[in-house]
This record gives sequence, structure tokens and C-alpha cells, in this order.
Amino acid sequence: MKSNPVGWFEIYVQDMSRAKAFYEAVFQSKLSSLMNPATANMAGVQMWAFPSSMESYGAPGALVQMEGCPSGGSTLVYFSCEDCLVEAQRAAISGGKIFKEKTSIGEYGFIALVQDTEGNMIGLHSLR
Repeated sequence: MKSNPVGWFEIYVQDMSRAKAFYEAVFQSKLSSLMNPATANMAGVQMWAFPSSMESYGAPGALVQMEGCPSGGSTLVYFSCEDCLVEAQRAAISGGKIFKEKTSIGEYGFIALVQDTEGNMIGLHSLR
């Protein structure tokens, strides 16, 4: 494989306003609305993208609200952080739950696992 294996991620939600507020509070950044293709297959789909840059490392992604797609799935996405303890605490304050406190993963840094307001589990990773 010549590139990073993750090229995009989607986190499915039931209540977009609540989920958007949660992620904006935890990561202290604004999500931007994505326009949906004007097709019958995409009617009623709402998407909000996380900040991204084509010049930076990492995969872009979005929150997605789509009829028939349940939230609380089994996909686990890890977000890079300066200190995953900080974002885990913000998650708890913003209506989520800490599932696994900041934990060392040896030479690879630290992780924490939190649940968002929609029941999705997300990972937080930091080097310190």
C-alpha cells in the first residue's frame, strides 16, 4: 500500500445538532456543512465535515445523518490530540462518557476512549 489506509471517515448520528455541538466542544473547532449531491439517493442526508487540510497528515471525515443508518456502530476512529486527557475531559463535560481513561500504549504514546452523545465510541491518541 503506497498511501495511508484511511482516506475518509464517517460517524453516523441520529441528532445532528447535538452531535455537532459535542464534537465542536471536545475538539475546540468548527465543523463545516458539506453540500449533498442533488440525487434521489442522497435526499435528506446531512453532513458536517471536520476541519482538514490536503497539506497535512491524516484523514478527513464528517458526521453524517441519514435515514436508516443507526448511530452507535462498531467503527472506531482515533483522533490525534496534544494530550488525550484534555479531550477526554471535554467529552465528559460535553455530554459524552469516558469509557477508558488516558492509558499508556508504551512507545506509541497514550490513548483514551470516549462515547459521544450518539453512542459512538471514538479513540483519542496523543504522544504525551
